[in-house]
Amino acid sequence: MAEEIKKKRKGRRKIFDIVGPGIITGAADDDPSGIATYSQTGAQFGYGQLWTAVLMLPFQTAIQEACARIGAVTGKGIAGVVKEHYSKKILYGMVFLVVIANTINIGADLGAMGAAAHLVIPIDVPILILLFTALILFLEIFLSYKSYAKILKWLTLSLFAYLLTVFLVNEPWGELLRATFIPHIEFSFAFFFIITGVFGTTISPYMFFWQASEEVEEEREKGLIKNGKVHVSKSFIKFLRIDTFVGMLSSEIATWSIIVVAATVLHANGVTNIATAADAAKALEPLVHTFPNAGFLAKLIFATGVLGLGFLGVPVLSASASYAVSEAFNWKDSLNFKFKQAHGFYGVITIATIVGLIINFIGIDPMKALVFTAVFNGVVAVPLIFLIAKIARNKKIMGEYKSGILSHLFVWGTFVLMGTAAVAMFFTLSHM
Repeated sequence: MAEEIKKKRKGRRKIFDIVGPGIITGAADDDPSGIATYSQTGAQFGYGQLWTAVLMLPFQTAIQEACARIGAVTGKGIAGVVKEHYSKKILYGMVFLVVIANTINIGADLGAMGAAAHLVIPIDVPILILLFTALILFLEIFLSYKSYAKILKWLTLSLFAYLLTVFLVNEPWGELLRATFIPHIEFSFAFFFIITGVFGTTISPYMFFWQASEEVEEEREKGLIKNGKVHVSKSFIKFLRIDTFVGMLSSEIATWSIIVVAATVLHANGVTNIATAADAAKALEPLVHTFPNAGFLAKLIFATGVLGLGFLGVPVLSASASYAVSEAFNWKDSLNFKFKQAHGFYGVITIATIVGLIINFIGIDPMKALVFTAVFNGVVAVPLIFLIAKIARNKKIMGEYKSGILSHLFVWGTFVLMGTAAVAMFFTLSHM
């Protein structure tokens, strides 16, 4: 009996180990910017953009699998590979784009964390933002990656509140199914602005760099990089693909749930614009409607979710920017290093986080900033996907693990999909 219990525990640990960078990336994908964008989508267009959750799954999985595979095969992050095989102009341009996009995203996420926490904690928003920033930096700098990864994995559970709400509300399931599988398109700037944001917060630049670098961290942990050479196995690539798919599937289930809840609870009741964190929190009121203080409980659940995903997302954003900069300038880069071993790496993390913090003190509305950040990511991701597609298919770089036909088609499909959305947005803006 004791032996059987040990085997079961070992099996559970093995599954939990497989679910690593991919599931963390998938959960970080639904950061405060994601929650705000998907909530605004549901509130503004009802079920009209629900089909994007199904459409994006294969494309999101393909691009993240390609990034993870690049990291695993080369033993380097995206910037490290670009530095070795492409010109400095391309390298510095790419690093500049990801640092700018990530820093803006950090600022928006920190602002949202402060606004959400203020719903249940009677402390001024600026003070809350300062406290959260200090705590995030402390955890990221002074905890090892192994310890921090364990925390990150558990924080992903905060997304279940939206999925539970879907099944507690009286949903028009026939309409939901049609909206999920039959695309609805409106030729207006408002529609393409939000859809570019949906694509941008789902398929984001920081995710590309984070997952590639975290696969390298995993290999270091498992001793697969020796004397600068990577000893990757087919089983490692197999688990990498499982992990990535599980992460992206969980991300899209959360996306679908948030849009449905916002559409059913907010849009159906005439709320078409989310101006504050309190507006967004109303979407969760049906989860606790039987309690006498349902409004406060909904705010508490919403705040917990935003804080959990903020504590997950902000470190991912700052670390992915730091990986890119550190690889470009050949600095030591690892979350397993102590601060004194990697001053440059942790310096970039600190600076990016602090600049993001400062953004909140120049009078930008936190909820609007989240959606604008998602749209900005949707535009910036396009040239980066082009580069990743070229690298993943390059036999000289990837060897036997270069992208197959299916992966290659879906990665280029991601480039076309996001490029088309961005072009349509600018085209409709010019014809307003």
